[in-house]
Amino acid sequence: MRDATYVLDGLLYHESDLDLREHHSDTEGFTDQVFGATHLAGYRFAPRIRNIKKTRLHVLKRPSRYPNLVPLIGGKVNTKVIASQWDEVLRLVASIKTGTVPASLILKKLAAYPRQNGLAKALREIGKIERSLFTLDWYQDLDLRRRVNAGLNKGEARNALARAVFFNRLGELRDRSYEDQQGRASGLTLLTAAIGIWNAVYLERVVAKLRARGEEVSEQYLRHLSPLEWEHITLTGVYRWDLGGPGAIAADGFRPLRGLD
Repeated sequence: MRDATYVLDGLLYHESDLDLREHHSDTEGFTDQVFGATHLAGYRFAPRIRNIKKTRLHVLKRPSRYPNLVPLIGGKVNTKVIASQWDEVLRLVASIKTGTVPASLILKKLAAYPRQNGLAKALREIGKIERSLFTLDWYQDLDLRRRVNAGLNKGEARNALARAVFFNRLGELRDRSYEDQQGRASGLTLLTAAIGIWNAVYLERVVAKLRARGEEVSEQYLRHLSPLEWEHITLTGVYRWDLGGPGAIAADGFRPLRGLD
């Protein structure tokens, strides 16, 4: 089971007010069918593909029409199968977007179909087009490469925080029932979110304090700060609830900032 199977589930069924337009993933999160499905669903799929130099392009006409790209071309897109299956492709996308059938379920079934299945093949051919366009953009667009790497680094930082917090079971879900597994996973998500919000609130207060003292804090550097650090948080050991100590909550409802309050 690959991460790619669940890419569209996260984009379509997140139940939040986020306006998602671009999704970043690593090599485990991409297949040609995912490239095609995300494009048809209205999203930009931007994975960081391992050994992308070995990824071959697919073109609409004879490879000889693109002499400068011949070493990179792996074949020609079968536009006939796309045209013959277009109504089925539209029906598939409508089912996914309306939630009639979960996207992950459809993608798993399509991946299991024989390679000669018309719908599965059409989606792969559409994905080949999108993957080829993305590969060309990756070669030419430095901002795209930076944006994808930054997005993946944020995801890895969140995963690292979750692994640090989930020390009790050594990162393993050992509950037998699905409900218990879901409850434990939801609790982990809630705790990591709480740490992120706590960090964000106090980072904002630090910036406000520094600016109030006349010090310049550039927005250019603020965008590189992450609220997912936990070195300053005691995750294991002895917990002391000393409400009257040096770290006590002040009248404004916040803990004092070291060196600023």
